[in-house]
Amino acid sequence: MPGSDEPPGGAGTLDDPLGVALADTVRGTGASIGGLYLIEDAEPVLRLVALCGLPVAFSAPWQRLPLTAPVPVADAIRDDALVWVGSQDDMARRYPRAAAVLPYPFALAAVPLSGVRRCWGGIVLMWPAMRPRTITPREHAHITSSARRVARLLDEASRPPTLPEQPRVVPVDAAHHPVQTGLAAADYLERLPEGALALDLEGRITFATATAARLLGRRADRLLGTRPWQSLAWLDNPVHEDHYRTAVVSRAPVSFTALRPPDQWLTFQLYPDTSGISVRVAPGAEQTEDPPPAATRPPAAAPTGRLYQLVHLAAALTETVTVRDLVTLIAHQILPAFGAQGLVLSAAEAGRLKITGHHGYPADAVERLDALTLDTGLTPAGQVLASGAPAFFADPAEMAGNYPRAPQISGKQAWAFLPLIISGRPVGCCILSYDHPHTFTADERAVLTSLSGLIAQALDRARLYDAKQRLVHELQRALLPRALPRLPGLDVAARYLPAGHGVEVGGDFFDVLRLDDTTAAAVIGDVEGHSIAAAALMGQVRTAIHAHATAGAAPNQVLARTNRLLADLDSELLVSCLYAHLDLARHRAAFASAGHVPPLLRPAHAAAGVLDVEPGPLLGIDTGARYPVTTTPLLPGSTLALYTDGLVELPGTDATQTTSDLAGHLDTGDGRDLERLIDMLVRHTTPTGQHADDITVLLLRTAQPDGGPA
Repeated sequence: MPGSDEPPGGAGTLDDPLGVALADTVRGTGASIGGLYLIEDAEPVLRLVALCGLPVAFSAPWQRLPLTAPVPVADAIRDDALVWVGSQDDMARRYPRAAAVLPYPFALAAVPLSGVRRCWGGIVLMWPAMRPRTITPREHAHITSSARRVARLLDEASRPPTLPEQPRVVPVDAAHHPVQTGLAAADYLERLPEGALALDLEGRITFATATAARLLGRRADRLLGTRPWQSLAWLDNPVHEDHYRTAVVSRAPVSFTALRPPDQWLTFQLYPDTSGISVRVAPGAEQTEDPPPAATRPPAAAPTGRLYQLVHLAAALTETVTVRDLVTLIAHQILPAFGAQGLVLSAAEAGRLKITGHHGYPADAVERLDALTLDTGLTPAGQVLASGAPAFFADPAEMAGNYPRAPQISGKQAWAFLPLIISGRPVGCCILSYDHPHTFTADERAVLTSLSGLIAQALDRARLYDAKQRLVHELQRALLPRALPRLPGLDVAARYLPAGHGVEVGGDFFDVLRLDDTTAAAVIGDVEGHSIAAAALMGQVRTAIHAHATAGAAPNQVLARTNRLLADLDSELLVSCLYAHLDLARHRAAFASAGHVPPLLRPAHAAAGVLDVEPGPLLGIDTGARYPVTTTPLLPGSTLALYTDGLVELPGTDATQTTSDLAGHLDTGDGRDLERLIDMLVRHTTPTGQHADDITVLLLRTAQPDGGPA
């Protein structure tokens, strides 16, 4: 959402008032950490725009979140209600993926920013581990009222705020916490037998006593401005860094011991607050177990944050279903995590790399990069697929030095080429690119190399799913009418909506047949189950009905003969069906039903209602079954609605009442536009767009005597 404007109150931009409002909310609720998310207009993604009480690096896995992500803030926005997570156990039970990235004791609340015009996003608040696990009604009301004040700022602004690539860090306290320089205090600390350090929330040392420097084995001026695990090799261990992260997130004291070579054990006690961490350093007791030999310890372990980030991204990759899902995940979560701006995801096909998804590249560049050969001397992609080892290039000179023939048409300045290989089989290549030169650290290389295997599995799985989806859709289109016939005096519209997100073919079918100049037939049905067998049977039933109807059979004979066909096919599947014979000259309709839901009729000048059609048994139960015929007037301007049970048989509802309500909506809808009328009927029963069964709707409207619409 680009742009900013004068907000109410005369501030220069809306960003500053939002930051102040977030800090006020954190301070007023007694929280230690706060984050403000806004929804991007371009796509359903949450962007972290402001952060209190936490280093930006900690927020890397959470800076961009899909609105469907299994996290508290997304649930709060979706349900328009405060979400409370009272403990680490509660987080692990309800949000296991989030708990894997934040394995620290704390309490959390997520609340939506529900304004007058729209929901703008949400606020996340975190409290120290020692607070009670439950939230009081007073706290609940205070948090929600604070969120409403922030939403009001957004409502009243003429333009939304700029969404930054990195969240702005907002200080929680207005008061500044200066480094202690008083001589008396310094003398007091120096006389103590233990050392003292001060860290800011980023983990940098801002103060060190001479005793602390002596115990740590490095001069104080060499320690200031550094992080302990970076300036002291013997503290370069993910376990020690994780103690610092625990103190920052939980705001609870943390104590641990570490061995300073060769044999000096030190005890570190961390006391965090909103401005940083005070650390006591003292000689500690020798450990009962010998530490592992230096040769067995990794020379350069990845920072703990990267490890948790890998866990988070790995969990997210397992949830992708389609190739589009995978590209969205990489673009919104993996690229920001590594500071990259561009993505090209390619699949290996017939000796070439076919681009299946991209981000951050102009269309002409994608067109020129598509279907490049896997020649190992031409592009790094071919080489990494041949060797199975990733390649990293910090700048164009390094790329040109290794691959002088590689096309450099995108203007990117650094690249990571990740081979996507499964069991020795090349699947494709994932390229992360940068707008500026970028030096890849050892831990970035390690994490990206680990991710490449997970991306390869996700891509292979997604391509298989997409191929099945294409097959299903093509089969479904082949079994249903490609177009409905144009009949004088009759307007027709139909809609088929497959269920859910599966890859199985539905069993719903429909058809409209022109029998002669003044008569027509309409049929709708539902084969039991969702499978290839159901689809095959549906095609046979539809063909049989078509043949018997066009041969001049009466409605009861059409169903009876089709019923006998199912017996000959020896199918175990049952079929519901409703057949309607429409006589437009005599203005009458005759119906025969095989256990199908009743149709709806809206006369031109009367209220819509449910037609009482006497049903016969489902097709496939009894070869000698009889199917009664029900006749009713079909006056000019009438609208007839045929549908399948997916429209009215909903979990937790009474189908009879739902059908009656549907008739009322048919009565109030605009009968002149059948397509819009179908939209209205479907939205009435499935307002969220989610439905567990296939839905098919067939509407037929007879013309007025003057030829005008109903």
